[in-house]
Amino acid sequence: MSGAPATQSPSQVPVGVDPTRPSIARIYDGFLGGKDHYDVDRAVMRKINEAVPEAVDIARGNRGFLNRACRFLAAQSQIEQYLDCGSGLPTAENTHQIVQRGNPDTRVIYVDNDPVVLTHGRALLEENENVHMAEADIFAPPAVLAHEIVRKHIDFTEPVVLLHVGTLHHFEGDGGPEVMRQYIDALAPGSYVVFSHFYDPQVPELTELAKRIENILVHGPMGAGRFRTKEEILAMLPGLEIIKPNATTGPDLVVCDEWWPDGPRLTPLSKAARCIAGIVARKP
Repeated sequence: MSGAPATQSPSQVPVGVDPTRPSIARIYDGFLGGKDHYDVDRAVMRKINEAVPEAVDIARGNRGFLNRACRFLAAQSQIEQYLDCGSGLPTAENTHQIVQRGNPDTRVIYVDNDPVVLTHGRALLEENENVHMAEADIFAPPAVLAHEIVRKHIDFTEPVVLLHVGTLHHFEGDGGPEVMRQYIDALAPGSYVVFSHFYDPQVPELTELAKRIENILVHGPMGAGRFRTKEEILAMLPGLEIIKPNATTGPDLVVCDEWWPDGPRLTPLSKAARCIAGIVARKP
């Protein structure tokens, strides 16, 4: 699949193409039931499942949050342009499928730099003139914001929905707030940000679980996957007005499964499900 020259070393082959290196997108797809992954990805998934058997609830909670946030914004914001950063492999109920259900003219730009994601995405979107894939590093905002496809289809003088769902926990170091500040500064007033992140609730038993998964991701072949605290996550969303996340909680960061759930919960959330949090916020 890689098409790489025989002389190219594994470290030079892009993630997403090299079957000897795990891919974030393929692993996430695997936890959601997809089939586009290699043995190296399954090895990481097995290690995570051995450490935390409920880890699949993190992926499911994250995806459910994305879907509900998109439904909400499509129905109530009247915004017709979405910039989805780190979109991952196409699966059921992608962003464009949700937001175009009510308005087929809504424009969606997916941004990723994983070659497998780009190939699958372009094939899926071939006949949809309002949805496009842009190849760029989502942790380099100037490159994304200046990308010719983004510039052609997104009008930054008008409100935009920016999605960074399950992305910044794969950014190492303390630069996350600066990455998001550059994106937010580029948005017009009235824009929305949909954001989720691996979450350390700072409750001993949940922090211990979060650290178990983080240790596998950060110190294994993935090299990234930080669980951050509420304060660290909110620091990435400066100057935004947080949308009330459910009927009983004031504006705040909440566990993804608790962001406007589709109905009453008959069974308690697993511990793993409490280690992914989401937020929808508006730029005033």
